[in-house]
Amino acid sequence: MQDQRQPPPILSKADYELEVEDDFNGTTLNDRLWIPHYLAQWSSRRASAARYALRDGSLRLLIEADQTPWCPEFDGWLRVSSLQTGAFAGPRGSDTGQHRFRKGLVVREEQTNAALYTPRYGVFELRARAVADPNNMVSLWMIGYEDEPERSAEICVFEIFGREVDADRAAIGMGVHPFGDGAIVDDFTKEEVAIDVREFHTYAVEWTADFVAFYVDGRLIKVVDQSPAYPMQFMLGIYEFADGPALRSRADAYPKEFVVDRFRGYRALSAREPAVRQGRDIATNQ
Repeated sequence: MQDQRQPPPILSKADYELEVEDDFNGTTLNDRLWIPHYLAQWSSRRASAARYALRDGSLRLLIEADQTPWCPEFDGWLRVSSLQTGAFAGPRGSDTGQHRFRKGLVVREEQTNAALYTPRYGVFELRARAVADPNNMVSLWMIGYEDEPERSAEICVFEIFGREVDADRAAIGMGVHPFGDGAIVDDFTKEEVAIDVREFHTYAVEWTADFVAFYVDGRLIKVVDQSPAYPMQFMLGIYEFADGPALRSRADAYPKEFVVDRFRGYRALSAREPAVRQGRDIATNQ
C-alpha cells in the first residue's frame, strides 16, 4: 500500500477497485446514477431540468438558444444543464437544502430526497471535452450530501471557463471550498495546464482521509492537505453566464455542447464502504 500522505506523481489505482462506471453507450440516461436537474429545491424541477442528448457513445450536456435561466430569483440570468448523483432538501419555505450558494435561499419546490452515489473517499475520473466559448464554463464538482448543515464542503475536480482556453493551454480550476464546513479552509486555484481542453482529456481526484490530489491525464497537478470526512455527491454541468435576457452568442452558436465520454468511481480495496444509500445497487454502464 502506498503512503496515503504522499500522492504519487502519476495516478495509480492499484489500491482501488472499480465501483461505478458510466460510458453513456445506452439510449437513456442511467437513472440509478444521475438526477437530470440542478439544485431543483431552490427553483423547480421544470426550470432546473438538464438539456442533454446521448449520441455516439457520449453524453452531451447542452445550452440551447431557447433555454431559460434555471433560478432567476436567486441566480440571475445563469443558464445551466447539470446532472447530480444525490438530492437533499427540506420542506417548501425552509432554508434547508444542498449548496446554499447565497444568503436568503428558500426551498421553492419540495423534492424527493435521494442518494444515488454518495461515496466517502476514493478515486473519481471523468473523460470529457471542454467548451472554448467565452460565455460558458464546464465542470465536475462534489458537494456534501448536507443532511447535516456542516457537511457542505465542495471538492472541485475541475472547472474550465471558455474565456481561459487557448489552443495549447488552459487555466483549470481545482481545489476545495468550505461553505458551511468549519473544518475546511478554502484552497482553490487555477492551474495552467499545457493541453487543448477542446479535445478529450481525463480529469481526476484521489480523495483520502488525509488529502485530495488533483490529476489531469494521470499527472498530478495539485494537492490539498485537508479532506472532507463525509459522503459527497457529484455535480456535472455546463453553465452560460449572462447579465440580461439576450443571447450571449450568435444564434448559430447554439446548442453549446459539453461532451462527456466516461465517468468512473473507484473505492479503496481496504475500505469497501458502501457508497449507496436507500438500499439499492448502482449499475455500472447501463
